[in-house]
Amino acid sequence: MSKSGIERRAFLLGVGSVATAGLAGCSTTARETVDTRETARVMAARRAEGTLLYAAKADEQFPLPAIPYQKIDPKFYRQMVTDPTGEAPGTLVVDTGSHFLYFTQPDGQAMRYGVGLGRAGFAWAGRGKIQYKRQWPKWTPPDEMIARQPELAKYSSDNGGMPPGLDNPLGARALYIFQGKEDTLYRIHGSPEWWTIGKSVSSGCVRMINQDVVDLYSRVPDGTTIVVTDLSRPGIERADDVRDQEIYEPYRRRDIYGEDDLDLSADASRPPPRRRRRYLDDDPYAEPAYDDPYYVPGY
Repeated sequence: MSKSGIERRAFLLGVGSVATAGLAGCSTTARETVDTRETARVMAARRAEGTLLYAAKADEQFPLPAIPYQKIDPKFYRQMVTDPTGEAPGTLVVDTGSHFLYFTQPDGQAMRYGVGLGRAGFAWAGRGKIQYKRQWPKWTPPDEMIARQPELAKYSSDNGGMPPGLDNPLGARALYIFQGKEDTLYRIHGSPEWWTIGKSVSSGCVRMINQDVVDLYSRVPDGTTIVVTDLSRPGIERADDVRDQEIYEPYRRRDIYGEDDLDLSADASRPPPRRRRRYLDDDPYAEPAYDDPYYVPGY
């Protein structure tokens, strides 16, 4: 082949390669565009679901206001998902690692809810049962809390507790967690503080959006098994007795309303707490639990 023929052939091959590369680039861009549009479509659909899921509920004893769901990560919306728990249908599973609560269904499905937890919620794990449920429950602060906040004395057990309502810390529904015949002091309950979903802010209970806890209440019968675990750490649920575990608290928590930081300076002079033994998990070298006689789990 002549020199000019070789050069012409090389030129054509080069043009073909550039064209192919250009088409490949266009194809990638097109795929990315499709993926972006699909993601946007899914997100729009989920937010549209939020409009229905978290609308105002006027038929409640205390009408629930609509939730500004647009400000909540859609992954925490109530939704049916593939069951990741491995538990039998009809089981409640609180995944402390992801801030999800699952109610397992047949055929490998589960209803999933976003929840708020406390630092204590990360430090205990085990199995219990829902002993009973209450609609629009009263709330009774423990004596230790009243000693710290005398203004709560009007809600003491002697005075009948705090009546139900939109400002009640237990919200529209409460599910009471027992082990055997013993109250763990932990609850699954509603909360008007929707912005705490997906966060660790409570003193140990499992918080839900009020609309979600109303839905859960309608699904879960008394006696339902509940498992509190971290699904990202298999085997953590091996500690079955909550009261054989102690909560690791390196510092004092805020009060239940989250408004004031408690003074740390007086802690050293306080009497020893009545605490549960530490659940060491897989960290036998953890620092000792913080001595806090005023801390009461479950609120």
